[in-house]
Amino acid sequence: MKRPAIELAQMVILACKAKNINHIVISPGSRNAPLTIGFSNDSFFTCYSIVDERCAAFFALGIAQQIKRPVAVVCTSGSALLNYYPAVSEAFYSDIPLVVISADRPLDKIDIGDGQTIRQQNVFANHSAYNANLSDKTSNNKSNEYELNRALNTAIKQQAPVHINVPFEEPLYLTTEKSYSFENQIIEKLEPYINPKEKADFVKNWNKSAKKMVLVGVLAPNSLEKRHIELLANDPSVLILTETTSNLHNDNFIPYIDKLLTFTEKDKTLKEKLRPELLLTFGGLVVSKKIKEFLRKFQPKHHYHIDLYKGYDSYFCLTNHFQTDINFFFDSLSSELQKNDSEYKRKWLTINEEIHQKHLKYISDIPYSDLKIYKEIFIKTPDNQSVQLSNSSTVRYAQLFKLNPSWKIFCNRGTSGIDGSVSTAIGAAVGSKTPTLLITGDLSFFYDSNGLWNRYTPKNFRIILINNQGGGIFRILPGDKSDKNFETYFETPHQLTAEHLCKMYQWGYSQTNDLESLKIELKTFFNDSERPKLLEINTPRLENDKVLLNYFHFLKN
Repeated sequence: MKRPAIELAQMVILACKAKNINHIVISPGSRNAPLTIGFSNDSFFTCYSIVDERCAAFFALGIAQQIKRPVAVVCTSGSALLNYYPAVSEAFYSDIPLVVISADRPLDKIDIGDGQTIRQQNVFANHSAYNANLSDKTSNNKSNEYELNRALNTAIKQQAPVHINVPFEEPLYLTTEKSYSFENQIIEKLEPYINPKEKADFVKNWNKSAKKMVLVGVLAPNSLEKRHIELLANDPSVLILTETTSNLHNDNFIPYIDKLLTFTEKDKTLKEKLRPELLLTFGGLVVSKKIKEFLRKFQPKHHYHIDLYKGYDSYFCLTNHFQTDINFFFDSLSSELQKNDSEYKRKWLTINEEIHQKHLKYISDIPYSDLKIYKEIFIKTPDNQSVQLSNSSTVRYAQLFKLNPSWKIFCNRGTSGIDGSVSTAIGAAVGSKTPTLLITGDLSFFYDSNGLWNRYTPKNFRIILINNQGGGIFRILPGDKSDKNFETYFETPHQLTAEHLCKMYQWGYSQTNDLESLKIELKTFFNDSERPKLLEINTPRLENDKVLLNYFHFLKN
């Protein structure tokens, strides 16, 4: 087997193999040639070549999101590395194990005026769990081995991004049959644990509280076992609020947080009645800004958060962070948790049904608009899809609808950026091997249109592009739309279409401009095909915000 002649390159490759990191996303370059030669010539690894480093990193993030194991990205020296940063920060806040391996020049070649040279060491320090700066001196191989073990073990154990910076001296392209070794350090397995005193405190406060709210953020599908879902669903004193990204479904859960809180604005006493005595949260970051505002103003007496890695004090009243797995938490406590006779859940489920009926009435009467077409998309999308949502308007519109429980919903909510939505979704489709649909707005799509530039997109991959010719979210957010600079610097109107991109990348393409043609297109859009497909839906830029704002006005009046 052909191997790089540079021993340090072999050591990095052997370290990845020892840790079962077999998905390697490589961006072409010269300084990383020893790594490229080693990874691509070893059948253990599945290698991908993606030119744009920003797209490559999000593509890798999408795979890691699905397989829940580290995926490596490999780049040359210089500014190539900096293009990984958006995906690194997303991985950091979304608990995704992204391994960045950057080729570099030796230290004595930094800051002497060589091209493609920047200060690469620790460049991701603020958003990575570990930074390993290796040495090109063979006398430091023991230290390099330690650093590689520590970095990769950290990525696995903490489900977090890490950075490994690897300096290479020329010549870079020499190969050898000689094989070097790597001593793998096994990850120490920690047994799950809950402090008995903290456990007793939680049980006491839980059992005496007649108004308990459970708020669930981003959660991977099938994360919470069914018996624990039923435990929460069947307690009359527990109100469960979920989001589109929670991937939890039950008739006794409320998935419409913003609609519920909008409804409470009709009567000043309703918010006080909704205030929980105890708040239990788990899952990742929450989409709804309204629930954050509500819980920061109407704080509970106790707030407990369950998460293996992070415990943010999002509502400024955190009592305790249980740093453990959610199923272990409920396994340990469920026998001690008592049902409380309360009207809390029943009252808000009744109100929720009233809101749902108002929702149905409003949607049925509105003209062609973003809100109208989202309803049609969610009705016509088949079962058992992996659905990726882009940020800004798309994920917020999805929050207003009851989605198909058979779907698996994902969205880059770590930093909530619009960058990388296409690349992440395609990577996720590769990683999951299930039919995947990306629903995206126009700015998010065009921002990451280089994500289409790869050879790995599955034939059954689909994109629905809602094109309202600008940043429609800014027409919804507070701001003076009549200001002369609003369109130029906020909304950024455009006349772009995806048609020519699809032609260039040889995708199937169709376009609709009204509800009837949309219904016709959706009938066959998900059928088997020989290439991925994109459906572009044009909606009225100056009407969408009015329809949505009137929707919320209708709910509270």
